Amino acid sequence: MAHDAAFAWSIIVLATAGVIIRPFRLPEAIWALAGAGALVAFGLLPWRDALAGIEKGVDVYLFLIGMMLIAELARLEGLFDYLAALAVEHARGSPQRLFLLIYLVGTLVTVLLSNDATAIMLTPAVHAATRAAGAKPLPYLFVCAFIANAASFVLPISNPANLVVFGAHMPQLADWLRQFAMPSLASIVLTYLVLRLALHRALSEETIARRVPHRKLGRGGKLTACGIAAIGVVLVTASALDRPLGLPTFICGSVTAAAVLLLSRQSPWPVLKHVSWSVLPLVGGLFVMVEALVRTGVIGRLSALLHEAVAQSVPRAAWSVGIATAIADNVANNLPVGLVAGSVAAADRLPAPVVSAILIGVDLGPNLSVTGSLATILWLVALRREQIEVGAWTFLKLGLLVTPPALVATLAAAIW
Repeated sequence: MAHDAAFAWSIIVLATAGVIIRPFRLPEAIWALAGAGALVAFGLLPWRDALAGIEKGVDVYLFLIGMMLIAELARLEGLFDYLAALAVEHARGSPQRLFLLIYLVGTLVTVLLSNDATAIMLTPAVHAATRAAGAKPLPYLFVCAFIANAASFVLPISNPANLVVFGAHMPQLADWLRQFAMPSLASIVLTYLVLRLALHRALSEETIARRVPHRKLGRGGKLTACGIAAIGVVLVTASALDRPLGLPTFICGSVTAAAVLLLSRQSPWPVLKHVSWSVLPLVGGLFVMVEALVRTGVIGRLSALLHEAVAQSVPRAAWSVGIATAIADNVANNLPVGLVAGSVAAADRLPAPVVSAILIGVDLGPNLSVTGSLATILWLVALRREQIEVGAWTFLKLGLLVTPPALVATLAAAIW
């Protein structure tokens, strides 16, 4: 039995490493599916348990599909380009003001469309707008990466990891806001202040144009903006009524996309073609691997350790688990860490400060390194499409400055 558990853990570690490192440049989903398939093929996880693991992610899959559809539609209709160009014009030639405006736009996109949308859709728009304004894009592109995680627990819909951590135990909206309003404010403000100070020299050397050429927002873009606002209302309502968020997100995203495409008489193919469908099997494979961890007793042992710590001191346990989770994100990526943390949190009722610390570690911790979260990896992919390379060490140097003070302030707001 111990031999089987060690073998299963080895497969999971190798598969997770494959997701993060991407050997042979194969998609992340290939490695997650390979790990899940190997667990079943070697008899380490019964296929029925594997299917049960996949089934646990249905709400997350629906949420991701809905968000990816509306985000891709917004990109095609030029909504993100319009917002980025608008930020340049309102900056009135000030790099510092432009930095703040992009940060505010990134916050809004993250809160209402999820952190993955900020990484995938806002990043290319900011690159295009800053290049057109004659600025060096990188300081402003860092904004997209850091705010994508820093603002990702304002609402339950701001990060798919929120659904993973809480699962069927998602707090009602009023409870969520009571629990995470102050920590979110601390995260957003501290991340901005330290990031702004860290990039002060680069911004002070900039000169930017007051206006950049951009197309007007057409009817499709305006309808998409209305659709996003409607999605926000529907999801906030669903959260307030303690309903699962996946199906409402899927319906809203699909209906909005269909309405805009029909009214503008466009083919749905361009939208469907550019949606990152590989994210779904990636998440499914991770759910299967976490099911194997449950079966081999890892989740139970972690839960027992956490409850022992809680019995001694709730604040100390919250601090410990929040920091440990944040560090683990940057070793194994926050998706598998979030799945494990969610399983531990669901194993038994834990004090609210401890659960809050777990979520903050999962959501904010990835700002330390470029492989910390799926959103940051997607940001890196978006940069590579623009022929911009950001090395792991370059990101880590900035992450080491920005993340610790924001994490400490955010955990303090949640625990005390």
